[in-house]
Amino acid sequence: MNVRPRRLRATPAMRRLVAETRLNPADLVLPLFVREGSEPRPLNSMPGILQHTTESVRAAVNEAADLGLGGVMLFGVPDAKDAVGSGATDYDGILNQATRVVVAEVGDALVVQTDLCLDEFTDHGHCGVLDADGRVDNDATLLRYRDMAIAQAESGSELLGLSGMMDGQVAAVRDALDSQGFENTAILAYSAKYASAFYGPFREAVGSTLRGDRKTYQQDPANRREGLHETMLDLEQGADIVMVKPAMSYLDVLADVAAMSPVPVWAYQVSGEYAMIEAAAANGWIDRERAIFESVTSIRRAGADVVLTYYAPEIARTLREQP
Repeated sequence: MNVRPRRLRATPAMRRLVAETRLNPADLVLPLFVREGSEPRPLNSMPGILQHTTESVRAAVNEAADLGLGGVMLFGVPDAKDAVGSGATDYDGILNQATRVVVAEVGDALVVQTDLCLDEFTDHGHCGVLDADGRVDNDATLLRYRDMAIAQAESGSELLGLSGMMDGQVAAVRDALDSQGFENTAILAYSAKYASAFYGPFREAVGSTLRGDRKTYQQDPANRREGLHETMLDLEQGADIVMVKPAMSYLDVLADVAAMSPVPVWAYQVSGEYAMIEAAAANGWIDRERAIFESVTSIRRAGADVVLTYYAPEIARTLREQP
């Protein structure tokens, strides 16, 4: 036999040398939840993850900066909610307040990003405002997104994560930002976002009060081409970065998007993916560290330029300790 692929797997040093995909802390973004109140709160469904306060988040983002992560994505967890998500555009609302805190701490070292969606702020838990029949009103929601975009940009967010899956949301937000002098504020479009069962723990993380489901605006998990269609629409509307979410169950969609996108492609390793690894490892069914690295490496291998993952600090610490 002249062809022996095992030659390149013979030693750890050789495997490291010929690895096609590598993890780098700069390619990771850490999602963070910030709640109102004076004490951080652990999440039962996501062991090791907290709802931070505006004080405790300071240490978290400084660690992220020290580890060389690419950025942090902030989610607000308000005490009070209403039908239109008023807290999302309140200057002193928890997300805008937390953004100013984080920008002051690490704005020169990390890309400070904010989730632009209403689900954390509405009492019905949907990503938009409802019409008289209780359905999500797409165009009325876009008006709220425009106001949210201005509030977040004014608070210092450098990158707005449009996760609501409303038709035309990228164009609406881009127009609002440009009209108010925020031409340099970038847009991350959650372009291929699916109505997934893997968001379950996230509901606890943001204190969701969702009634019903989001299948009328998030994509059907059965559809692959639709992910490309949504991505092309967002690109036409001016998205600076496009996202596939969740990641691990949609690697085919991620690869499709990465093959055609002229802009960076990101993917989100969501709460349910995190929780499954933690639960299986706690029961001794899998090697936790190997599962973490294999899962995130697979997302990068499929085409993600950047991965949003709750494991970002742990991965960065492990990489730092390796020879």
